[in-house]
Amino acid sequence: MQDWARIMTPLSGGEGDRRVLAAGAAVAEAFEAELACVHAPADVADLIPWMGDGFMGGVQATAVQSLREAAAAGEKAARAAADACPYPKKTFTSLASPVWAALAMEGRLSDVVVFDFPTARGKGALSEAFQQILADEQRPTLVAHEGLAVGGPIAVAWDGGKEASRAVRTSIPLLRKASAVVILSAPGASPRRFDPELLRRFLAARGVESTIEVLGDHGDPAPALVKAAKAASAGMLVAGAFGHPRLQEYVFGGATRTFLHSEGLSLFLSH
Repeated sequence: MQDWARIMTPLSGGEGDRRVLAAGAAVAEAFEAELACVHAPADVADLIPWMGDGFMGGVQATAVQSLREAAAAGEKAARAAADACPYPKKTFTSLASPVWAALAMEGRLSDVVVFDFPTARGKGALSEAFQQILADEQRPTLVAHEGLAVGGPIAVAWDGGKEASRAVRTSIPLLRKASAVVILSAPGASPRRFDPELLRRFLAARGVESTIEVLGDHGDPAPALVKAAKAASAGMLVAGAFGHPRLQEYVFGGATRTFLHSEGLSLFLSH
């Protein structure tokens, strides 16, 4: 598997842009990759369906103009944040309507998409974009805490499922740079049968040495996985996302939500 060549950081023009850019630059630098700084403004087209007969022409025009002004201000702020990022191998793009289609295309042509935790937890202008990139576009997504560094210990949450498998396969370039990799599994909490030794062999054949830690039956394995990852001094957890339908995940919480609300542990997710 080739190393990563393009790391994408969606930008909103808000205060979180500098955090995301710092994380994206840390990953890009490790691979000498392009850092694609992509400003995704609010889309005027999204406002049109809400403008029915109840809106007067002047109200419509004012709403559209306000959105355009906000987009212009956001682009200026996002460009300033990108310019302030010291990583030299970077590009800047501000997307035009239809913004979501353009953002999806940028994601499809990137190896990894980087978000911060507030966005992943549903806060800010790009929270919906996070869901779409991860769940709908199924792009490898890195949710980064401040101070993200490449090269430290990484934990892998393994349950033998297709989401976890995709996360592992797409994270191999990152795993190869880790100082240690530990496979965490809780077979007693999963309805499927799987042997973590098979994953260890899979990784070894691809240049990644790893160890295995089997967790006891804790009922909900997600908190135990987070605790074990931190005990292994891992700065990042590789995991499948939304192993159940997203509505079910929303209602019942799910491992993805537990991971997203952990502290001090960056996440490499794939659906």
